[in-house]
Amino acid sequence: MTETAQPLSSLASGGRATVQDLQLTEESRARLMELGLLVGTPVEVIRFAPLGDPLEIKVRGSHLTLRRHEADQILVSQQP
Repeated sequence: MTETAQPLSSLASGGRATVQDLQLTEESRARLMELGLLVGTPVEVIRFAPLGDPLEIKVRGSHLTLRRHEADQILVSQQP
């Protein structure tokens, strides 16, 4: 069974997924990788701001806040 990658921003609050690809600029990619967001890392969407931007995610026990345009470029496969 093949899983389809989708943007991190498409998950609902409480959704869990695994990072498949980071399609960000080199600077943004390096920053997020330093914070532990690597391919194969499980992530959980904690919540969205009232207007949908930014969103809070949990990665390796830490909470990170991302702008929606960044989350749109992080591809994930959803976990059951």
